[in-house]
Amino acid sequence: MVRRPPYPYNRYPRVRHPYRRPGKTRFALWLFVAMAGGFAGTLVALQATQGPQARGAGASVLSGAVAVAAPDQFRARFGFCHGGGGQNCVVDGDTFRFAGETYRIADIDTPETHPPRCAEEAALGQAATERLRGLLNEGAFSLDAIDRDTDVHGRKLRIVTRDGTSVGERLVDEGLARRWVGRRSPWC
Repeated sequence: MVRRPPYPYNRYPRVRHPYRRPGKTRFALWLFVAMAGGFAGTLVALQATQGPQARGAGASVLSGAVAVAAPDQFRARFGFCHGGGGQNCVVDGDTFRFAGETYRIADIDTPETHPPRCAEEAALGQAATERLRGLLNEGAFSLDAIDRDTDVHGRKLRIVTRDGTSVGERLVDEGLARRWVGRRSPWC
């Protein structure tokens, strides 16, 4: 007589582990779905609160049939980065750090301060750096996106505005910057 195995369809019987509960995988799946939904909802809420400036330069909020400019939304106290300014600080006349990100003002070019090529460039670069710090500390401002998000150095390219006026244009009007023409020009 041939002896048959006790489990004819499976050579190895399925063993239930005493420490596993049957509904545990359902709970893990439910938890994953809830966390994914919470993450998606947070992203939607952040997108809604960023306003039109984050979506593109020149965007506006429509109120009925009249276009109304969105208010300036960012505010911080800026120091100088080379003096230990922390997260919110000014690097030079056209570059600053804000909330952990480095920004390059996209519509201007200012004299270099690290390192300057001559004494005149150093003096004008220092004046532009101090003036940018003063302008950023005056009150709320907006960061308007341009056609490119970052430059070759990884800095975010933005036009800084206050009440619809470019902060970069103010530096140009005061003789501390030039309009950006796509390349740097010497200051010496």
